[in-house]
Amino acid sequence: MKQEPDTYSSFFWLLARLFAVLWLVIAGAPFVFQIMTTFKSQGEFITNGLFTLPESINFKNYINVMQGGFYQYFLNSFFVLAVSLVLLLFLSAFAAYPLSRMKFKLNKPIFSVIVAAMSIPIHITLIPVFLMTIRFNLYDKVYALIGPNVAFNLPVSIFILTSFMQGISKEMEEAAEIDGCGKFSTFFRIMLPLSKPGLATLAIYNGVVIWNEFVFAMVLTQSQDARTLPLAIWEYQGQYSINTPMIMALLVLTGLPIILLYIFSQDKLVNGMMAGAIKG
Repeated sequence: MKQEPDTYSSFFWLLARLFAVLWLVIAGAPFVFQIMTTFKSQGEFITNGLFTLPESINFKNYINVMQGGFYQYFLNSFFVLAVSLVLLLFLSAFAAYPLSRMKFKLNKPIFSVIVAAMSIPIHITLIPVFLMTIRFNLYDKVYALIGPNVAFNLPVSIFILTSFMQGISKEMEEAAEIDGCGKFSTFFRIMLPLSKPGLATLAIYNGVVIWNEFVFAMVLTQSQDARTLPLAIWEYQGQYSINTPMIMALLVLTGLPIILLYIFSQDKLVNGMMAGAIKG
């Protein structure tokens, strides 16, 4: 006998889709407004109003931003992001492996200290980090931003990756040991490849945080040669405080790499979160 479709279930699915479309409109409206504004001149923006369509597609604001030192800010941000992520992922993996797979007396105390470090506010460390940076002659250098980015994102990364590695089947590790693999070989040949979803999740999560980092970049750098994109937005806002279309063009160029990263990596992010949630 053919079952009739559940009316209530269909109604709730329809309601869920309507809410999803409504949320898309609410969340996407600021981006649409932002992109529309970038194609306007300052006079057009003031005269025609905020929410009118641009009279023509004009890339002058983007050109002016590119000619205003955007490349230097972008290269600095990319360098800090790349080096920080490589160090962060490797250090997290090296720390998470023994904490998740090895039994020793200090396992739980060390893990407890790492979890407690997640609650330390970064603002209370600004003065010590600033003094340390000056002492090591790193002030106003792009290298000064790598250490704080790694240090303050390391606890949460170890915490997430430790939980992820605990969910990997122990039989594979035991089989590798039977075949003669030591701890280092097991880590590099078994654990690290199987942890790629978790590492990809951490890379996306920490990448967004590092790309948008403002406080340490503001305190530890001074010149344009060492500053990153969040400070470019801040400086452009001061320099072109009344030129809203130009500031919007800078915001679009700054957010575009992260948006593209999320678009092409969202499947890895979801798979990593799901894999970390399923044990065994």
